[in-house]
Amino acid sequence: MSAHEDDVRARSTWSALAEPGDVVAGTLVETMGASDALQWVRGAAERLSESQWRELEDRCGALTPAVRARIARAVVRWAGRLGDADPVRSLDLLERLGGVLLVPSDPRWPDGLSSLGVESPFCLWVRGSTDLRAVLLRSVSIVGSRASTTYGERVAFDLAEGLTRRDVCVVSGGAYGIDAAAHRGAVARDGATLVVLAGGVDRAYPAGNAGLLEAVVSAGGALVSEVPPQSLPTKSRFLQRNRLIAASSLTTVVVEAAWRSGAMSTAHHAARLLRPVGAVPGPVTSAASAGCHRLLREGVAVCVTDVDEVSELAGLSGAGITGAELAADAGARRPTDHLDPVARLVLDALPRRTGSEVARVASAAGVSGAEASAALGLLELDGWVVRRGNRWLLARMSE
Repeated sequence: MSAHEDDVRARSTWSALAEPGDVVAGTLVETMGASDALQWVRGAAERLSESQWRELEDRCGALTPAVRARIARAVVRWAGRLGDADPVRSLDLLERLGGVLLVPSDPRWPDGLSSLGVESPFCLWVRGSTDLRAVLLRSVSIVGSRASTTYGERVAFDLAEGLTRRDVCVVSGGAYGIDAAAHRGAVARDGATLVVLAGGVDRAYPAGNAGLLEAVVSAGGALVSEVPPQSLPTKSRFLQRNRLIAASSLTTVVVEAAWRSGAMSTAHHAARLLRPVGAVPGPVTSAASAGCHRLLREGVAVCVTDVDEVSELAGLSGAGITGAELAADAGARRPTDHLDPVARLVLDALPRRTGSEVARVASAAGVSGAEASAALGLLELDGWVVRRGNRWLLARMSE
């Protein structure tokens, strides 16, 4: 067995032994390597002797009694699953589903997950598009409440559809409500969308979204999980998968969220990873938007209302837009948008009905005389202003 195959099997086993986000398991794997860490745990599960502690300390450094106790408790947790963890069976099942297993050494592994450190998944079980690194280079997470309103679903659908037109992958959790609306918006444009599941990729959850999940795969998207096929979605796994949604994308947008919502968890994961967070405002009387308003009030998120603002937040403004869309967008812009900031200040400072001298324009604009004089010269060349003696006038006022 090659070193790569050994690493794949060890990591697939770890994904069955440890719950997602297990810091102790992640630290052992990062320090010792997946295969050596698994071998040490197998020996420790039979009898955790002093010689085994010395072996671990040779690799990890001295361990305090508190750290030893924490590791010992973790070994007991993992030992109960060692007999059931069968990487060969899980990998065979994944192959029959047409899926692949990705590990961090694979060039298709998404770069964003490295920001999770020891909480990074050991591997990713994937159905559908397998080059997650390429797909997620341009990505935005859209999340929100299961108990969504028609308003929220419309906004999520439109944002996802618009982002897909700009060749942006939409990431969400496949749940009812806002998640499903976002995936539907992407699929409507035959665009890539990534569904991060809390259970195995062979389990459609919720069952009512089974057709949507298959449509995601057919449209070139992917179903992704950090637990093996046949794994059940649990409450803790739902919470932990939120960190993957946040880490996978460039930015996270919360469309609708109640005061206490899983989407709030995703937003805070993104903020901790220093990823920008956007929130869509709703009616002030709507409980479904209370979480969004809370994120805005606490400064965790910025207000976003359309695809342009979401693209700007993700640092994707203008990229991937077709020529026709650029032309349409240009028609909606103001004629002064191309001016530099100083020129716009000077233009705004000119009186609407009378001319003004350079010194008065500079004072009104809050710039220096030299800056005002240079800006007026450029504005004159562009046809915005004209000079009459020592006074400057708006061009349309001089007619």
